[in-house]
Amino acid sequence: MIHTLLPLLCLRLCAGQDLRRDGSLPRPSLRAWPSWMVPANSDVTLRCSMPAGEVDFRDIRFALRKNNVPLNVSPDSPSGLAEFHLSDIQTSDAGEYTCEYRTGSPTRRSLPSDVLLLLVTGALPKPSLQAHQKGEVTAGENLTLQCQQPSHVTKPHMFALLKKGTSTPIQLQGPVGMETDFSLPSVTGSDTGAYSCVYYQPRAPFYASEPSDDLTISVTDSPGATPTDYTSGNLIRLGLSALIMVLMVAFLVEAWWSQRRSPGGPGPASSTHRSASCPGVGRGDDEYLVQQDLLSLYSWKPTFPASPGQDAGFLLPVRFTGPDGRTERTHLTHVGGLDKYLKLQHLTG
Repeated sequence: MIHTLLPLLCLRLCAGQDLRRDGSLPRPSLRAWPSWMVPANSDVTLRCSMPAGEVDFRDIRFALRKNNVPLNVSPDSPSGLAEFHLSDIQTSDAGEYTCEYRTGSPTRRSLPSDVLLLLVTGALPKPSLQAHQKGEVTAGENLTLQCQQPSHVTKPHMFALLKKGTSTPIQLQGPVGMETDFSLPSVTGSDTGAYSCVYYQPRAPFYASEPSDDLTISVTDSPGATPTDYTSGNLIRLGLSALIMVLMVAFLVEAWWSQRRSPGGPGPASSTHRSASCPGVGRGDDEYLVQQDLLSLYSWKPTFPASPGQDAGFLLPVRFTGPDGRTERTHLTHVGGLDKYLKLQHLTG
């Protein structure tokens, strides 16, 4: 059993075919460019393409059929693709088209493609198109467009909604009596444009009407709505501002920390000196020191003013009280340095 299956599996992989039980090849696809609904005297290209990677034969031939009748049309055939060019088409060219392909050796034929309906407009009088809403339409609203065929055309038809700038119909609808409604829900700015509609026969002879007169639809933003691009721009600006603030704070902290760690910055007080604190200041770096060896000559206690300045080099008036209660006045100069010493400038008695 295994010996029987292996050759079949190898044949399938080597040939690259997706063969059906009846020996047929997979069906191709058929597309019309620029559209399957065009005005008379237009040029249309029908493109027939094989499924990608499923068939690996060099000798491939394509065929085109209209209403199941083969057409004597020679296609351009790049690898796995055939293009059938129809020039200056007329109402008689409208119909149902399919394509297929076959291999030369061994000879096998594919299933036909799905049906492509090709319509040529202009054979029937044009319909009318109108909007249920009057005036401008606000974004987010639902818009209904009604297409109505002429009153003297009694047979119901299929309807198609067209938009200028779009090659194919954007909606298809069956009739409700002699008219139909096309619904555009939650319209946006992209729905702004010129619309028209046609009606057509989906069966032979496949007549299609002239397009209706254009109906221009203008969609405006809802009141108070902020355009998305403005909101995004504001968010970007806020983010950049926050980043700049963070960088500025980081630079300031770095500068302050570098000053503290520099040789001329503040540091711990030497054990050979006695501190004389200023009332209301005297915390950590705000503490002012008086040289112990100078004060010990007089054994006097210094008294500082309530709020001295803090810049290096300022003169600070100080009053010294001696052991006998005698008071002397002098000035101390703040010279900064490692311990922020206050140097005795002069002593008057």
